Amino acid sequence: MCGIVGILGSHEVAPLLVESLKRLEYRGYDSAGIATVCEGRLDRRRATGKLVNLSDLLVHDPLPGHAGIGHTRWATHGPAVTRNAHPHRAGRVSVVHNGIIENFRELRAWLAERGKGQESDTDTELVAMLADHFLSDGASPEEAVEATLARLTGAYALLFLFEGEDDLLIAARKGSPLAIGHGEGEMFVGSDAIALAPLTSRVTYLEEGDWAVVTRGGARIRDALGRLANRPVRQVSAEAGAADKGGHRHFMAKEIEEQPARLTAAFDHYLRDGRVGLPEALDFGGVDRVTMVACGTASYACHVAKYWFEQVAGIPADVDVASEFRYREPPIPPRTLAVFVSQSGETADTLAALRYCQGKAALNLAVVNVPESSIARESDVALPIHAGREIGVASTKAFSCQLAVLALLALKAARDRGRLDDEGLAERLAELRNLPGLVNHALSLGEECHRIAQGLSEARDVLFLGRGRMFPLALEGALKLKEISYIHAEAYASGELKHGPIALVDPAVPVIVLAPHDELFDKTVSNMQEVMARGGKVLLVTDRRGAQEAALGVWETLVLPDVAAPWAPILYAVPAQLLAYHTAVAKGTDVDQPRNLAKSVTVE
Repeated sequence: MCGIVGILGSHEVAPLLVESLKRLEYRGYDSAGIATVCEGRLDRRRATGKLVNLSDLLVHDPLPGHAGIGHTRWATHGPAVTRNAHPHRAGRVSVVHNGIIENFRELRAWLAERGKGQESDTDTELVAMLADHFLSDGASPEEAVEATLARLTGAYALLFLFEGEDDLLIAARKGSPLAIGHGEGEMFVGSDAIALAPLTSRVTYLEEGDWAVVTRGGARIRDALGRLANRPVRQVSAEAGAADKGGHRHFMAKEIEEQPARLTAAFDHYLRDGRVGLPEALDFGGVDRVTMVACGTASYACHVAKYWFEQVAGIPADVDVASEFRYREPPIPPRTLAVFVSQSGETADTLAALRYCQGKAALNLAVVNVPESSIARESDVALPIHAGREIGVASTKAFSCQLAVLALLALKAARDRGRLDDEGLAERLAELRNLPGLVNHALSLGEECHRIAQGLSEARDVLFLGRGRMFPLALEGALKLKEISYIHAEAYASGELKHGPIALVDPAVPVIVLAPHDELFDKTVSNMQEVMARGGKVLLVTDRRGAQEAALGVWETLVLPDVAAPWAPILYAVPAQLLAYHTAVAKGTDVDQPRNLAKSVTVE
């Protein structure tokens, strides 16, 4: 979502602000801007579209100053036009914001009664107006922010800059992440560690409800109750700031290619001496149910894992969409393991679901790619997926690594519950160890996927079909295609085809069938034949035996290596990703930053 950066520096900060915002482009945005204080004077520059537009503006209209804030906006209130771009300003105050102020109507009416009207359509401008109102009543900047925060309802990461104050930033966090970076005679604030690298490697993460007064001498942090809080300074790895395409045209292409190495890294971390090395707190002998909660791609990883927990471990499992979970107010039995899956670890809905389960579930477990994220910190146990930094908005390697860690959890559950003995566990682990090599083989299908994608790119609608463990993969394949190519795509469990969706089948609607030769293969082929009998154009993704038995009459076939049936979703994710990628390239869309999407969704 929106990206935030602030700098109290010793040199001109405008170029540093823009460079820091570039490291936040992966979050998704539609406008950008910066504000600075120079010799006590507050000023700002804003532009719609990509950061290059802001950079061009700054060439022609420079913005001096050693203190400043910057922002990339993902629109929530009001269209993507310059007047709605951040930073917003009211009198002596400038503000950048990530989140949603839910009581904006009440605040707008309250300010209107006092003769203060908005220039923009945003909720954020009201925050600046509130703070300036309190300043005008004689409050200090710190007092004005404290009074402003007390009036806000909703989620926010806020950063305030004040006219006449060239050594002051005030930051606040509720529901959206924010971090403070420590330098030598300099201080920094950012949405995450990525924004602050390479400015500093020493970072303090604000906790929920914290707000901080930042000067070049350091940061004074108060918690939600106004008490001084001592938050630790953490060392952030250099990888956090690395953002290099490595010779690839897009980050997504690079991240697809990295999957064998990242899967290996995950397995190396968790597999020790032929056993699954997980924290002692994860004892499935005392677990009666697994509840998994996630959004988007991560939720499809959970749906795959549901099959593993039930079929391999024999433990009931359910999956919830995070945005609906807590509003359903589901009962949480006391022997429940609650699992929260998120690439960023900052997904607002998933974080809210975690907080709902606190004090209810026996154990809250985070499966995340960012070990210092809010979801990781607030869970009882956090398992990093070791995917490395993922820049492309459409998740690829993180999905594979989420599946890998969830597979290990299912195997640990199977062993703890006596469903697998040591020999059986070793056999399953060996199958997983083979996956990086199989994924590497699947990547060799890139040229075939590129050729097939030329035809897919002309379609207006695409259907994906899968049975059993492949049904969630069909959902993920459809999501990938629609995310980055903007082609309407839907996925169905193959057996549901004749219960309505078959009405959509015609020669102009490609149907992608994910069908390894497993126990459900024959049934899937029957559904595929129903499509072809009605003139449908089928792309069959299968293995060698499946191609031999069922490729006759299909439009195209992609042949993958043989894989142990339980783990097929990890392998079959690769052609789904490659097809989506090459289709998007053929259509000329913005692959890494597709329209209307954000990498980290930190608002409800």
